Amino acid sequence: MGARYRAPPPGHVLILSLDPLTAIYHRASGQTHVVAPPVPEMLALLVDPLTPGELLAALGERYDLPDGDVAALTARLDELAAIGLVTRDAI
Repeated sequence: MGARYRAPPPGHVLILSLDPLTAIYHRASGQTHVVAPPVPEMLALLVDPLTPGELLAALGERYDLPDGDVAALTARLDELAAIGLVTRDAI
């Protein structure tokens, strides 16, 4: 069974670029996370729910991904879900 992932709705997180890192304050948990690329880019694409394969394809259209790996991306999405930065919906 697959899953779709989505970013929190606007206003649930505050994002501040610290070039090259990004600070993300998650209002619900009160936690601030410091992340590196491609996490901010992933969150920007997850405004609409996407499967890991769909997200990988969207990232591939925008960035040079010579070795895109759906399993690695899924693991990263699950890590983000565990800290509340994305939501995992079963499909």
